Amino acid sequence: MKLKLITLVIPAVLALSACTNPNRFGNGFGAGGNGTFSSVTPGSAQDPQSPLYFQETIGDRVLFDVDQSSLNDAAQRVLDGQASWLTTNADYSVVIEGHADEQGTREYNLALGARRANAVKEYLLAKGLPSHRLKTVSYGKERPLEICSQEACYAKNRRAVTILSSGLSS
Repeated sequence: MKLKLITLVIPAVLALSACTNPNRFGNGFGAGGNGTFSSVTPGSAQDPQSPLYFQETIGDRVLFDVDQSSLNDAAQRVLDGQASWLTTNADYSVVIEGHADEQGTREYNLALGARRANAVKEYLLAKGLPSHRLKTVSYGKERPLEICSQEACYAKNRRAVTILSSGLSS
């Protein structure tokens, strides 16, 4: 009886102990590089390949000065990050939205928004991204983030926003 018990218990203990090694398959799946479990949830803002990471950590928008479509240093730093992320994540294409504040005519602001979106597109093209992955659209003053007649609101509305879309379109 003891022999039967030993022959059943020992293989069971060995089988269970094999399940305690998270890197038993040699691919690191489910574990961090040092054998600890990773706290990064796929698709979260901490996952460097997720659109949420792009939006929150890299930054999905750049701001412009009054009546300007030229990129300042802060905008170029954001766009450098976008270019790097988009190069690494080649499954995404983008639509670059150009926006303006509420000052000026509708026609003027549509043209200004187009210049802003094109400035971003040209910068990303210069960083090596292919043109078929970059589209532009201007909303002028039609989609404000803030509605008020103060400079703080105007400043948030003078922007270009890079919107990700999965899958390459021809």
